[in-house]
Amino acid sequence: QVQVVESGGGSVQTGGSVNLSCIASGDTDSLKCMGWFRQAPGKDSEGVAVIYTASGQTFYADSAKDRFTISRNSDNSATYLQMNSLKPEDTDMSYCAAASSCFIFRGFEYWGQGTQVTVSS
Repeated sequence: QVQVVESGGGSVQTGGSVNLSCIASGDTDSLKCMGWFRQAPGKDSEGVAVIYTASGQTFYADSAKDRFTISRNSDNSATYLQMNSLKPEDTDMSYCAAASSCFIFRGFEYWGQGTQVTVSS
């Protein structure tokens, strides 16, 4: 079993930045992927960014490319999402997730409770 806990959300103005952190505990050696997802009010959840723990390969949703950067620490027990050039439409609940096997945004079985990101105009 793996537990994940996010932190770092908050309120910023348009154009601002937020850095989200996610700490995984438990059987972290089993993890192959870590990722970030988000859910805006009234919308379905969507994948934002994924990083494969072994290779460091990353994937981004189109909305996140060129603005967000996902990274991981050296023992793959943490992942981070640097969010730059934020827009009001980036207001959402951001979730960290981890997986023992994944295909881009599919297959994640361990989820955090979420952290709120609010971008004001």
